[in-house]
Amino acid sequence: MLNRLLYTCAVSALALGIASPAIAQTAPAATPAPAASTEDSNDDIVVTAQGRSQLLANVPLAVSAVTAQSLSLSGANDIRQLSQLAPSLLVSSTGNEANGSPRIRGIGTVGDNPGLESSVAVFIDGVYRSRAGIGLNELGEIDRVEVLRGPQGTLGGRNASAGVINIFSKKPSFTFGGNAEATYGNYDFYRLAGAINVPLTETIAARVDAVYVNRKGFYNDTTNNTDVNDRNRYFVRGQILYQPSADFSLRLIGDYTHRNEKCCAATYVGSSVNPYIGNLNTPATPLLQPGASPPRVNDSGNNIINVLNDLGQPLAGFNQGYSRNISVSPGRSFAGLTTDAGISGEVNWSLGGGINLTSITAYRSYKNDQGGDIDYSAVDILYRAADGGSSRQFKTFTQELRLNGEAFNGHLDWLVGGFFANEDLTVHDNLKFGTQYGRFATCRIISGGGLAAFYSPTSPGCFAPSGAATIGALSGLSGPDVLAGFTLLDSLNNLGSTNDTYKQNSLNYAAFTHNIIHVTDTLDVTLGGRYTHERKKFDATFGNNNNVCTQLQARLTDDITNPLTTATGRALAGSLVGLGCQGNSTAELNGVSINSQRSESRFSGTAIVSWKPINHLLVYASYARGYKAGGFNLDRSALKAPITATGTTTFAAAGGAQSLAANLQFAPETVNAYEVGAKYSTGPFSLSLAAFRQQFSNFQLNTFNGTVFLVQSINGCSSSLAGGDRDTNAATGVCPAGDVGYGVLSQGVEAEASLVPIRNVRVNLGFTYQSSKYRDNLVGSASGGALDPALRKLPGDNLSNAPEVVVTSSFAWTPRIGNSGLSGLFYIDSRLSGDYNTGSDLFPQKEQDSFALFNARVGLRGKDEQWAIEFWGQNIFNKDYAQVAFNSPFQAGATSAPFTDPQYPGGRQIFSQFLAEPRTYGVTLRGKF
Repeated sequence: MLNRLLYTCAVSALALGIASPAIAQTAPAATPAPAASTEDSNDDIVVTAQGRSQLLANVPLAVSAVTAQSLSLSGANDIRQLSQLAPSLLVSSTGNEANGSPRIRGIGTVGDNPGLESSVAVFIDGVYRSRAGIGLNELGEIDRVEVLRGPQGTLGGRNASAGVINIFSKKPSFTFGGNAEATYGNYDFYRLAGAINVPLTETIAARVDAVYVNRKGFYNDTTNNTDVNDRNRYFVRGQILYQPSADFSLRLIGDYTHRNEKCCAATYVGSSVNPYIGNLNTPATPLLQPGASPPRVNDSGNNIINVLNDLGQPLAGFNQGYSRNISVSPGRSFAGLTTDAGISGEVNWSLGGGINLTSITAYRSYKNDQGGDIDYSAVDILYRAADGGSSRQFKTFTQELRLNGEAFNGHLDWLVGGFFANEDLTVHDNLKFGTQYGRFATCRIISGGGLAAFYSPTSPGCFAPSGAATIGALSGLSGPDVLAGFTLLDSLNNLGSTNDTYKQNSLNYAAFTHNIIHVTDTLDVTLGGRYTHERKKFDATFGNNNNVCTQLQARLTDDITNPLTTATGRALAGSLVGLGCQGNSTAELNGVSINSQRSESRFSGTAIVSWKPINHLLVYASYARGYKAGGFNLDRSALKAPITATGTTTFAAAGGAQSLAANLQFAPETVNAYEVGAKYSTGPFSLSLAAFRQQFSNFQLNTFNGTVFLVQSINGCSSSLAGGDRDTNAATGVCPAGDVGYGVLSQGVEAEASLVPIRNVRVNLGFTYQSSKYRDNLVGSASGGALDPALRKLPGDNLSNAPEVVVTSSFAWTPRIGNSGLSGLFYIDSRLSGDYNTGSDLFPQKEQDSFALFNARVGLRGKDEQWAIEFWGQNIFNKDYAQVAFNSPFQAGATSAPFTDPQYPGGRQIFSQFLAEPRTYGVTLRGKF
């Protein structure tokens, strides 16, 4: 596989040149710099690296700077498509686009839990966006994007542990003009975009950008006769620039985005997509599993497939490959409504004496209402109603102040500042069991063990009448209760959360400084520091009408622990209660409120030494300490783990839900990062190299284990756990607190280059090798608590969505056509990615093979590019691949213990996946005046 990958890398590089946008350094809230040059030279690219405008080649850190021209050529309209241009960046989205996940150098925050902030922070025009997924919007005309790699915090804005994506929109100018474009493509894709810039007076200019997008979805829901993952959105941004003199400017920005779309569907992972699926997606024949010890996957298939098929899921849906015909329950919908609005004001004021003041004030409101068929099957197991009852909303106020200037006759460039943020997060949830859940749950029990001979999916309780006596006999003294329990569980339909409400207030303030000391004309020392204080208040109120769970608990709790009950009876009683209260869906919590609070303060900082031995060469070495705040797991299912740990089945027996509220907290994530690099730039050629090593402690991992959502703080133990972190025993793998250290190590090398061999031709290259791994001997808390058994594949393995090798490349040729003023356009870019696992628990059924993506564009342009017509294609070779694979909710077949096959750590769990976009193509007309 490695040889094939390296061969493909070489072919890609030779065919296309090397692709990577220019390397730069960015600040999360810096004053916009002039746009990167689109001419042939590489020397004049200017970025706001360290809170000041600097030449790209003089910045001693590694960041990808993507120009407006590069974005236009590649067709990038939101931050997901930046992955094609920046080799160390990967952006994916899963069950809700409100929580897209960017990763830099293999590090990011996964999952749809809004309680977790992103390891990679997103800023648009200097304003922090609360979660990275909020950047998955149309952005209007962009001046440039800067992607900072590594910890960030000493230049301003919100701190981030893995990196920053900084987006700068086109600002108003004092020249009248405008532009417009119209695009049509396959899937009935329409995109209309335009902007107009008007100088109102000699000191005031205004600009308006607008975008409208409509497209059919990539998935076909044949049950409900609709398409899913469509586009139906519009975006408007208005700006006013007041600039009475060269010493003062005020920029006001207001924007609004509206999205009415259906998102996000998934398909089953089949054996034709992933060979590790094996026989998991085929029916068990016979239904009663053979008595091999341990059982083998190919013995008989999977009983859960029988259950789903008997209740209405077509067998073809389990092994459909990359077909986008999705299985959806009748009447269920993925419809969602998203609004994103905000206003900001940026002041830049030269106070005299070389001192400059920057102030950025902003208020933003974001809300996403989203429905979904959460089991992703035709059987109605689990759903969120698309009626506004399931939503997340952020209301965020931020204020940043910075002062920078020079001292000691230019030997010191100093910067000091402060940042304040106050955010209110409100989450509503109405997750309910579907109309077939009761029968699905009882059939799951009957089909999986010694009762399979009595399996009858059309009978009450899913067992044939002749099986009642057998169940009673096997259950011992609790037989009557168990039989009644089957009847109760069978009735559990359309019950669950009525309106769970989570509220979190986050108060953040910080002071920071970033100073460049010019020791000599060629030697600089940079010292930066940051103090951050974070306080979060959390409260939740639960509404639930699942009284079946409480009835099962009342009837069967004693039977589970009663020593007179047979082992089979205890197991059956436990299964009935477990499935009836799945994910803590229980009326026991109806009307219950819990609250908690956490507060933390942290120091972070950076130190850099840079040297220019010759005029065109810069070498540097740096250290940075990064930090990301801790928080709360905003999911009621997370309360289930503490109950299980106490050996009880009810909240009352565990001391009440409030006594468990502190267990929802997770610790802050910190990183120690080291980097050495070199940059060479002269004339038409530039080259940048970097080697990095990053050690993450309390790495915040969010994963769904098929039943509940887990958030664990991943750390390593310096002493051996004797395999305790790799087994299914939740009590093993505990580490002494004094032996706990970092849990994730990301290290590697990066290379980026740009070459203009002749006029109107540019080739770019990017190469990243990263080894982003969990340590051996992992623990799940800062105090050395055991790793959750669902994460037993993590020790010593690569992180999810972290390919070891990535190669990006692009080639652009814009030849002039005679003396007519016309010019042509020929462009192609590629991204080659090595193998990686898409699941945060690293089960092999979630592996994604290496693949390459190509985009292309050809066109004709008028004089001075006053007009253009361009034919384009994205993913032009129609490569099929998955963004993220996950455990299909509640869809695990029975396993006869012990089940130790190392290739199938999920037992007979089946899997689903969110597919990436297929090939798209179309034509774009552009004009400007």
